[in-house]
Amino acid sequence: MSTTPTQPSSRKQAVYPYLIVLSGIVFTAIPVSLVCSCAGIFFTPVSNYFHVPKAAFTGYFSIFSVTMVVFLPVAGWLMHRYDLRIVLTASTILAGLGCLGMSRSSAMWQFYLCGVVLGIGMPPILYLSVPTLINAWFRKRVGFFIGLCMAFTGIGGVIFNQIGTMIIRSAPDGWRRGYLVFAILILVITLPFTIFVIRGTPEQMGLLPYGAADQEPAAAEAASNSPNTGSKYKKSPEPAASTVGMTASQALRSPAFWALALFCGLITMNQTIYQFLPSYAASLPSMAAYTGLIASSCMAGQAIGKVILGMVNDSSIVGGLCLGIGGGVLGVCLMVAFPGLPALLLLGAFAFGLVYACTTVQTPILVTAVFGSYDYTNIYARIQMVGSLASAFAALFWGAIADLPHGYIIMFGLSILIMVAALFLGIIPLKGTHKSATQTD
Repeated sequence: MSTTPTQPSSRKQAVYPYLIVLSGIVFTAIPVSLVCSCAGIFFTPVSNYFHVPKAAFTGYFSIFSVTMVVFLPVAGWLMHRYDLRIVLTASTILAGLGCLGMSRSSAMWQFYLCGVVLGIGMPPILYLSVPTLINAWFRKRVGFFIGLCMAFTGIGGVIFNQIGTMIIRSAPDGWRRGYLVFAILILVITLPFTIFVIRGTPEQMGLLPYGAADQEPAAAEAASNSPNTGSKYKKSPEPAASTVGMTASQALRSPAFWALALFCGLITMNQTIYQFLPSYAASLPSMAAYTGLIASSCMAGQAIGKVILGMVNDSSIVGGLCLGIGGGVLGVCLMVAFPGLPALLLLGAFAFGLVYACTTVQTPILVTAVFGSYDYTNIYARIQMVGSLASAFAALFWGAIADLPHGYIIMFGLSILIMVAALFLGIIPLKGTHKSATQTD
């Protein structure tokens, strides 16, 4: 039975929501960045050390991705059913153990086993923790804080790719030290937040969500102006946001669910084109020197874009969709139309970063807007399964396209079609009201 906080400590009320945001930043900057954003720096040194093809080693990442797809609905159920501290602490320990195991591996099958461990541990942290916590702890500026936290996947990647590369180069088996340092960072920095800071809802601490106090005067004024005011039939209070919305079983029967699942798959598939931007620059006359810069420009665009998209979504979700996908379309057009002008090529990559940002900002915001918060983790986990599946085969698909004659032009043309389709798939579910009020006992 939910409880209503009374007279929360003003100091704790003012500070604690920001500690939740800081926890989200730690999740994305440390375990997510170290396991996902920095994976590529190990591919060549580990393959060379064991004298195996890169495909033999990178197979662990495919196993990791497939395991995440399988475990996502389980993670969503666990987060909905049990204390978030327990689930996120267990996830962090598994992520740390996965990296620790890789530092001690001496055969490919051991790396594959570590991929399974990471695939079980990462879904709650990577996909579910930030939007779940921000939606529970905030009534205002939800989009901004989700975007701010998610921006640190790119910022952490930029920082730790450099640190990890230096550690790897420090010795012939420096990759072992790299994985060991990453494991220590994950456990030492992240666990204090999952154990001592995280709470699933502010009500667990006798607090109000951020912005809830600002909504109360408006609600009171609306109630006082109601024609039923003063009658014996008083309007029942509005349910808490965390108790309103569809269940996962209800959502699965809704066309809106399948529209958003397809949106997630398409926008994730389109994001994978980022990996081919350096190759595109290398294929252009006199542009080979910009292969690194074009990737960095796109990363900067997605980091800044996540914050901007979050702010825009707080005012208009449709506006956020149009900005993100419009930026992506503009970016593709600039990169195709002006391949010989470095400034416009890099500007195009930066603009493409806006649609890249939609993957982790727009999708969770759309899910909450359409289905509510009651069973959010279960619904979002199932929708994200489609995105994870798309990610698993998208690199192979775009690689095959890029190898065709005029392949990059074809790739960018398909990208525009995908983005336009994603725009409509994101907007259509917002047109109707799909949330059905569900009260917890």
